Amino acid sequence: MFKNLRKFDLSPAQMIVLFYVIAVFVSTGLLSLPIALKPGVNWDFIDILFTAVSAVSVTGLSVVSIVDTFSTPGIFILLFILQFGGIGIMTLGTFLWIILGKKIGLKERRLIMTDQNQTNLSGLVKLMRHILIMILTIELAGTLILGTYFLTYYPTWQEAVLQGLFASVSATTNAGFDITGNYLVPFAHDYFVQFINIILLTLGAIGFPVLIEVRDYLRSKQRKYRVHFSLYTKLTTVTFFSLMIFGTIMILILEANHYFADKSWHESFFYALFQSSTTRNGGLATMDVSEFTPATLLILCFLMFIGASPSSVGGGIRTTTFAVIVLLILSFARGQKSIKVFRREIDEEDVRKSVVVSFLAFVLCFIGTITLLQTEPFSVMEIMFEVSSAFGTTGLSMGITPELHTVGKIVIIILMFIGRIGILSFIFLFNRGQLEASYHYPKERIIVG
Repeated sequence: MFKNLRKFDLSPAQMIVLFYVIAVFVSTGLLSLPIALKPGVNWDFIDILFTAVSAVSVTGLSVVSIVDTFSTPGIFILLFILQFGGIGIMTLGTFLWIILGKKIGLKERRLIMTDQNQTNLSGLVKLMRHILIMILTIELAGTLILGTYFLTYYPTWQEAVLQGLFASVSATTNAGFDITGNYLVPFAHDYFVQFINIILLTLGAIGFPVLIEVRDYLRSKQRKYRVHFSLYTKLTTVTFFSLMIFGTIMILILEANHYFADKSWHESFFYALFQSSTTRNGGLATMDVSEFTPATLLILCFLMFIGASPSSVGGGIRTTTFAVIVLLILSFARGQKSIKVFRREIDEEDVRKSVVVSFLAFVLCFIGTITLLQTEPFSVMEIMFEVSSAFGTTGLSMGITPELHTVGKIVIIILMFIGRIGILSFIFLFNRGQLEASYHYPKERIIVG
């Protein structure tokens, strides 16, 4: 396969995008199979494609009811697609290469590096192995806990286990799909189910390198050797949980006299905590988010636009990108020419990437919003929320997804796909590999600001 692709001289980013396009059309074919659908279900190609992209990008936006559309085999097919989309095409590919005994060379390592947003080629195969084992272990633990607990909710153990399995995979991959028919609203007052889902959502969105470093740190405590956390892990962890706390506090404050007016303190806290956590790309909800005030919805749009961490199951501009932009502003305000944090300086190339990613993501969402406002009969807030959710591969919605017209669905499909592959891969898709010019023109200052 790689020999055939080399004839076209595709860059790693172009090959990754091509693989995801192939994955989308294979998923579309699988979801079109009669065995995947309940008797009497007929749906258009655009709806099948929309669901396939939503599953591959682990977004969770859906134009149909999952529980009313798919048969039991169809649910397992959807689970497979969610698993594939969550762990990434190169993680699964590396696993298959290892099973088949294929040598993983420079070309394959460059693909892995591009897919996982890594900065060097060393240790990539080991990283893929760790990611696969870790995510399957987390999902298994979630299935056992939720499947056992759901025995109190469902009449048979088969149904309880299926619900537990789907909930665990959907939460860990931050997919946002559900087979309850009403997201997690039936568990709005079950804090145990919410707590387990928050843990699974966090483990999936915080970034696989962070989980690996934390695991190594815990092992070092037992074996009495030192492990130092990388700057990526420190910056990612601080930013991730700061945003979660920020979201929780803002929702509590903004909804104190509105949605939470007749709620107890613990109900308000868990509603706020869960909605803040799920904007990290989860897409699950314990309530109808359209009942929030416009101010709260804007906060949710902001959090969904940022999204999860790099090398995770989520989309958006990523937490580290947001952190670098904030640090850049603070450093500029202090008159500093470099960004210093945790006794390290952030490389200028990473700063440029963060600025480019943030700006292009804003432009992309702006164009998507303008387009949908021209084609759809919904309010600005509903459109902005849908666009932010699609780009951040979150899956939250104010209920307008099934009512989108064909053009609107195509716009959301494009946003979900770009959100999954990442802005950098999208940019490099058009890169023909030109070398930097060997000459320079005289520099001249301009007036800005």
